[in-house]
Amino acid sequence: MSSNKKESHGSTIAVSITNFLDSGSIVAGASGLTLWTKALGLSSFQVGLLGALSANAFGSAIGALIGGHLSDKYGRKVIYTYDMLVYMLGTIIVAASVNFPMLLAGFLITGIAVGAGVPASWTYISETSESTNRAENIGISQFAWSLGPAIIFAAGVALSPLGVMGNRILFIFLTIVAFIAWRLQSKLDESQVWVEQKQHERATGEKPHPYRDLFSNVINLKSLLFLIGVYMFWNLVAGAMGFFMPYVYETAGGLTNLQANLLQAVLWIFTAVATYVGFARYGDRANHRIFFAVGAAMAVVSWVVLTFAGMNWTSLWIFVAVWGISAGIGAQAWYALWATELFPTKYRAGSQGVMFFVVRGSAGIWSIIFPTILTTMGFKAAGTFMIGLLLVSLIIGVIWTPQTRGKSLEQITKERYGDEFDESDAKDKQTPINSNATGDVK
Repeated sequence: MSSNKKESHGSTIAVSITNFLDSGSIVAGASGLTLWTKALGLSSFQVGLLGALSANAFGSAIGALIGGHLSDKYGRKVIYTYDMLVYMLGTIIVAASVNFPMLLAGFLITGIAVGAGVPASWTYISETSESTNRAENIGISQFAWSLGPAIIFAAGVALSPLGVMGNRILFIFLTIVAFIAWRLQSKLDESQVWVEQKQHERATGEKPHPYRDLFSNVINLKSLLFLIGVYMFWNLVAGAMGFFMPYVYETAGGLTNLQANLLQAVLWIFTAVATYVGFARYGDRANHRIFFAVGAAMAVVSWVVLTFAGMNWTSLWIFVAVWGISAGIGAQAWYALWATELFPTKYRAGSQGVMFFVVRGSAGIWSIIFPTILTTMGFKAAGTFMIGLLLVSLIIGVIWTPQTRGKSLEQITKERYGDEFDESDAKDKQTPINSNATGDVK
């Protein structure tokens, strides 16, 4: 492995901890909802508000809108200098909560920090990768995202005898991991691609507007609609699963809380393995359309089995394995890759912030609707809705798969926009600021 790829992997691992903390906080919050409800005497409205403002929904949606813009204006590194401090504040408040306002504030602050960090992390990874290992590095970040639920669910099972104290311990653990992430990320160099873009803006006197430039271009609008279509419809299913799947197992399948959490832990282990062995290893080499189609089709099949075969142990294990693998090579990994490739440097993170805001915001609304469908119409109706959402994501992704494999970010921008963007990344540097390597595919 070249020294540049080693540096790229090192920075990718440091940044990817953000994704671990994202998913970890979602699962830690979800797994402790029942415990906090009993401990603090929460109403159903208060429980719903916690879910809506958490890292799974509106909290991260607001953070993404803020963080994406700040990342483009002030640099990717500024997010890593301060974001984890905000995250630690949120998790400490949750761990120390003695009433509902404290718990809500902790959930909201943690969610905002998560949302602010995600666009910057995917952008930084993409900009510091070479054209031949961009999907690999994005895959590593997705592997970290998959490890969060696997570890937190397993820890939740082990700490369940402690009641709400066990959930407090989970958030203390996340605080410690966030501190380690902050120490590692604060030492990262700024993205060379972003530095050159800012040099270009100073030389030309250009002052890009964060949203006017993004929304005034037809190519941008098409990319936004495509990526939101691929990711949002898939995430409506995945988001509901992340927050409600143990509840579904218990109410519709008659499982115990221990069995439900163990199933989810195994599911996420499948996802983590599939992300690393599948997407990270072959995302830079395989045909993107076929690869995406396989993962999206597996997601549909998994929900068809769970919805119409009955919730017995055979169908449950088939669902856990097929969905777990599909999630590792499916929509989120491809979204994370394509979202960093299809926009120019000057609003690469900001565009992700807008899309993440829409995606997580819609997940918040769906989180309110889904339990009602499940309760009033039954699991088969809810499962059919899930299948329909996954089919929409599959169709959009397969029809409009972008042809970006093996190309540098500069090449992709040039092909899509022509001479409209004479950017600093025309030098084809996809490496950190202290590296002299260039992309190897022209």
